[in-house]
Amino acid sequence: MCTAVLLSSCHIYKSYDRPEDITTAGLYRDTASINDTLLVADTASFGNLPWREVFTDPQLQALIEKGLENNSDIRTAALKVKEAEAPLLAAKLAFAPALALSPQGTISSFDRNAATKTYSLPVTATWQIDLFGQLLNPKRYAKATLEQTKAYQQAVHSQIIAGIANMYYTLLMLDRQLGISQQTADIMKRNTETMQAMKDAAMYNINAAGVEQSRAAYAQVLASLPEIRRSIRQTENALSILLGEAPQTVKRGVLEDQQLPAEFSVGVPLQMLSNRPDVKAAEMSLAAAYYNTNTARSNFYPRITLGGSAGWTNSAGSAIINPAKFLASAVASLTQPLFQNGANIARLKIAKAQQEEAKIQFRQTLLNAGSEVSNALYQYQANTEKAASRTMQVNSAKNAADYTKELFSLGTSTYLEVLSAEQSYLSAQLSEVSDTFDRMQAVVSLYQALGGGREY
Repeated sequence: MCTAVLLSSCHIYKSYDRPEDITTAGLYRDTASINDTLLVADTASFGNLPWREVFTDPQLQALIEKGLENNSDIRTAALKVKEAEAPLLAAKLAFAPALALSPQGTISSFDRNAATKTYSLPVTATWQIDLFGQLLNPKRYAKATLEQTKAYQQAVHSQIIAGIANMYYTLLMLDRQLGISQQTADIMKRNTETMQAMKDAAMYNINAAGVEQSRAAYAQVLASLPEIRRSIRQTENALSILLGEAPQTVKRGVLEDQQLPAEFSVGVPLQMLSNRPDVKAAEMSLAAAYYNTNTARSNFYPRITLGGSAGWTNSAGSAIINPAKFLASAVASLTQPLFQNGANIARLKIAKAQQEEAKIQFRQTLLNAGSEVSNALYQYQANTEKAASRTMQVNSAKNAADYTKELFSLGTSTYLEVLSAEQSYLSAQLSEVSDTFDRMQAVVSLYQALGGGREY
């Protein structure tokens, strides 16, 4: 009978293994391989680079270091790790015997006779034998929960780095757009003054409508400056909060000086699986649910407990002994649930359902991870392809604006053509800055999607 019971309960000792129906192939799209999404030989991952090698701007590095030190989410995540360490320690200590000192003293008197005094100084010990995994699975559950919490801490670490970098690059983009708009506003102001002087001198048939049209275009660009400054102020405030500081001005460089990696090695899907903190956290959640199910199964088997006590007492039943004598006892108990099967069956059903939920969430986390990598890769590729066309547009728009001004000064072009050319040049410049920012943001997104910045 004992052999049959042991054979039937072997599965409750089995460690967690990733379910076979969860595959890592085809997680994100890449035209480099037909059968899989990435080349198997590509084992180096962009996400494994230290964040200081990705973000080389000294001022950005200083901001990231400050954020990693002061951010409230990171500090909270560190405390959650300490909270998860305590149950694991308790689960490990459950394997050791429990000791207790239980001194007792009694004074009694019958029919006004002299009082009798008895006492005992026993040390009691109890030890549960982990024959059916009642202690092993809770320990494994606590360990998986701790790993899940650590992965969450790494995910917060990665998110803070990416968030600071994105806000920093946003500020650089807004600074550049503000500079371009200010320069354009200055040019349009001079153009308006020139056209007013030409109208007063009756040159080139400049009339009041042309002057007002030029002044309206100048006012339009001028009106965009406060909006850009407002965006800068709001981004600085948001970045300051992320750094754990009061809103303030953020020291920063310029957009043109930024250097980010241009070639990426994203690694095979299995490597991405082990790198991403959220994927690891989801799998540890599944492992914890697996061990919780095993714990529910172990409740169907008996609990074997050994106990004993040893100490000194002066009480020997009806006689009082002086001096005290040594007393020792030992007991073994076996508890087999008989009328709790309904509750145990319910707990097992709940645990199995929770394990299936964790499995579904793990699979969904994998799909989300692949989608994020695919989106970031394509965003970078698309903006890289667009860069050459945008540069050509900016150069052509600048030349068109210059040529139109020359033609206008010769009297062979109208003021409307000059305004249109200047506005096209401004629009092309702002679009080029926006494209540069999108490209930088794609690098940050790809780095985070591959689990970058997870290490301290």
